[in-house]
Formats: sequence, C-alpha cells, structure tokens
Amino acid sequence: MTKETLYYDGTCPLCRREISHLEKIADKNIRFQDVHGSNMDPAEAEARLKFLHLETDSGEVLKGLDANVAAWQHTRWGFLFRPLRWPVIRQIADVVYGYWAVKRFERLYPEGYRRADTSSQQDTCNSTTTTDTMERMIR
Repeated sequence: MTKETLYYDGTCPLCRREISHLEKIADKNIRFQDVHGSNMDPAEAEARLKFLHLETDSGEVLKGLDANVAAWQHTRWGFLFRPLRWPVIRQIADVVYGYWAVKRFERLYPEGYRRADTSSQQDTCNSTTTTDTMERMIR
C-alpha cells in the first residue's frame, strides 16, 4: 500500500512539535517529510514551506488546512478536525490559516527561501507564542 506523505517545515519549532506528536499517534499509512531533507527544486520547496502539503496515495496534492485535516485522519483524533472543513467554518479557518502561514513563512524566511540558509533560521515559530507575539506577527 502506498503511503500518503505530509511535507512540513522542519525549521519551525511549532511545526516540528506537531509532526513529532503526529508521528507517535498516526497509523502506518502516512509518512512525514521535512522539506529541507527532500531533493525538490527550490520553487517547489518554497511553496511547500509556505503551507503544509499532503500528497495522497492517488497522487492528489492537498494544501493548507486540507492537508492538516487529512493528516489527522490517520489518528484516532481525526474526527475533531473534520469540522474545519464544514462550509462556513472552512471559509473562516482557511483565511486564518492562510494569514498565519504567510506570516510564519515571512518571519522564518524574510528574504525568501534559499536552500543554503536553512541552518541559520531563527527560532521564531514556537508553541509558546503569547498574545503580544501574535499581535506583532499580525502587524
């Protein structure tokens, strides 16, 4: 059986924390690929660093919250994420996720993604983000 693949940003502490948790509780039908450890071209890598991408076993590529929700379906907690795809909630959640994802990318890669820069990324995306930090990210 072909596994689905979730591509994530391994330089983002929040992303690494979520993936680490998913790896522990997910079934065996999904694999996790740090974009920095892949051989994709820089333009494709940048796109996958901006938003989560999940490649399904049929070759379809899901992006953003669709990818996140699909990844969580490989756990027993997947049902908790399904409401994010309900019509009205989906519209709001996609806007919020898209805004956050772009701001996160801009903080980690202020001059855009360059493969050689990955070792010098700052720890600016963490799971203990305070309200003040979130407000600064929004501005």
